[in-house]
Parts: sequence; structure tokens; C-alpha cells
Amino acid sequence: MTKGSINGSYITYQGKPLIRQDNAYVWGDMKDRAVLFLLVLNNKTVNGHEVPDNILIQVLSTDESHTCLKQGQKSGLFDALDIGTVWLKKELGE
Repeated sequence: MTKGSINGSYITYQGKPLIRQDNAYVWGDMKDRAVLFLLVLNNKTVNGHEVPDNILIQVLSTDESHTCLKQGQKSGLFDALDIGTVWLKKELGE
């Protein structure tokens, strides 16, 4: 296994892996200059189901410093992923 490679199959969104662990989501390729990090701060109940409510959005550098390049907060996972993908693509020059 080479450094930075992922074994297994993962969900992709717009051609990049979207990985979730507990309340954290990472979207992007670790070989790129930056990735999108989403952290669910709290949930709300809708029709008897728990859904993400407040989301912390960060564009993080993938170098050793893991510097936060941009940060914000949105209500709802869709809105957070929507704005976060725009921020990341802009950072990567896509």
C-alpha cells in the first residue's frame, strides 16, 4: 500500500471520496493540496429521525500543518456540503 492510498470502495461525490466516521465527514483526495472537513455539531429530530443540524465547515490543508484555510458554519448537511465543495474547488483552482 502506498502512502495516502485507500483500500476498499467508498462513496464518491463529484468524483472525490466522501468518507464518514461518527459525526465527521471528509470529502476530497488527500493527494490534493486541501480537503473539505465537515463536523456535525448537533442533530435535530425530523419525523422521528435524527438528522444533522449545525455543521462546522473547514477547508484543511493536507500538508503536515493541517492548517485551516477557510471555516464557516451552516444549518443542514446539504447546505454545508454545497458551500464547502465550492470553497474547496476554489482553493484547488478547479
